[in-house]
Amino acid sequence: MEVRSEALSLRCDKLPTSVLPKTRLQLWFIRVCSSILLWTCFVHLVVFGEFWHPQLLTGLSNQVSRFTYSHRKEGSSPITPPIMHRQLLPPRIYKSNGYLKVSCNGGLNQMRAGICDMVTVARLLNLTLVVPELDKTSFWADPSNFGDIFNVKHFINSLRDEVQIIRRMPKRLSRKTAYKPLVMPPVSWSSEKYYLEKILPLLSRYKVIHFIKTDTRLANNELPINLQMLRCRVNFEALKFTPQIEALGHKLVQILQQRGSFVALHLRYEMDMLAFSGCTQGCTEEEAEELKRMRYAYPWWKEKEIVSAERRSLGLCPLTPEEAALVLQALGFQKDTYIYIASGEIYGSKRRLAALKDVFPRIVKKEMLLDPKDLQQFQNHSSQMAALDFMVSVASDIFIPTYDGNMAKLVEGHRRYFGFKKTILLDRKRLVELLDLHQNRTLSWKEFVIAVRLAHEKSVGQPAHRRVIVDKPKEEDYFYANPQECLCIRTDCIGLLSPVNSSVIQ
Repeated sequence: MEVRSEALSLRCDKLPTSVLPKTRLQLWFIRVCSSILLWTCFVHLVVFGEFWHPQLLTGLSNQVSRFTYSHRKEGSSPITPPIMHRQLLPPRIYKSNGYLKVSCNGGLNQMRAGICDMVTVARLLNLTLVVPELDKTSFWADPSNFGDIFNVKHFINSLRDEVQIIRRMPKRLSRKTAYKPLVMPPVSWSSEKYYLEKILPLLSRYKVIHFIKTDTRLANNELPINLQMLRCRVNFEALKFTPQIEALGHKLVQILQQRGSFVALHLRYEMDMLAFSGCTQGCTEEEAEELKRMRYAYPWWKEKEIVSAERRSLGLCPLTPEEAALVLQALGFQKDTYIYIASGEIYGSKRRLAALKDVFPRIVKKEMLLDPKDLQQFQNHSSQMAALDFMVSVASDIFIPTYDGNMAKLVEGHRRYFGFKKTILLDRKRLVELLDLHQNRTLSWKEFVIAVRLAHEKSVGQPAHRRVIVDKPKEEDYFYANPQECLCIRTDCIGLLSPVNSSVIQ
């Protein structure tokens, strides 16, 4: 071995000194070129793979996600429903026709739906959308800005392949003396034709259009599928709450899930709803008068003189806490059921909740489950508090709204989207009839129970076709409560859109 080594060293010594460095340089050059070539191929594969067949590269990660979720499902209930995570796509390049500013109106969920509509309008008209302004002048007088409730960065980035969204108007436009946006409310329940034929031509004269109302500004039905899908994408993916709200919402859900299954009861027996609707069932004369004064104090509440009994008989009033207690019993809920009250302050407070608490002693609210320090940052911010209730309601085992307001509809839509989770949609008109018959002893308890259960056999949030009422968009089913165009892609709803399930009223 020593002889061979010496021989090799002698041979190497005889080589020219320039040969060794040159050989090493060639090897280094080949390695660098190979690395660059491999990385270039990989990048091209990823980019073009997204255009040709996105599932090609995401199949493996989807299989892992599916296994992880199924494993969690078997072991323990997930805190919140699984959400589709999109890869950050390249921004859409388009020539903007101008800027769209919007001032949302209403409570949290009314504004949420309006934001989804406005993103869709901006995409349709090729506009640059300014991050929406939230309502600060409504009954709740919540001073929260968009970024106090929703994750602004996620909102902008997750939609950048569809719409360019900016945080504020460019300063150059603000400095111009001629800068004057067109301020207007768009017509309610409008199709894409309205925006293309009526709104788009205005942009040739105005650089900026400012919509001062956002609620129900797009039709429920007869919109192109791509617009409906975008509405869903904004609602279910882009509008994430801030990390602070999500963290506390997760904590709330976890506390409840550790105690077992639970029901989220959206008890909309709150002062603003009673004053607005004119419903005074179970109220004292003094309370009824207080509600009436409040109704007259808000000029944009158009109806002033309302007969409560008539309104109630039509099913247009939220159930009272006492009525809710009887209905829950009739539906089969036991005394040990955990019931989370998803609402603000109940009108009449402890006095009105007494009957419900007597039957269901395990009634809880966020204020009872969390340390006051946890809620301190959200106090006097009704929309942020409503966001916590929203998260709990979506994650609950069963969701029961006592009134079909905006929160009830948006939660219903989310629960449908995440696998048709059980949502008991109460037929208030039928229930009022049954409750009155039982109260005057015309209907026995056993008969009442049977009638209540029969009335709700097909009202538990299962797949159903969205109801269309020709020329009466206000009375038809709300898109965000049942976004059927988006549901069958994610879940098993065979036959949902078949003619047999169609429900069109002429």
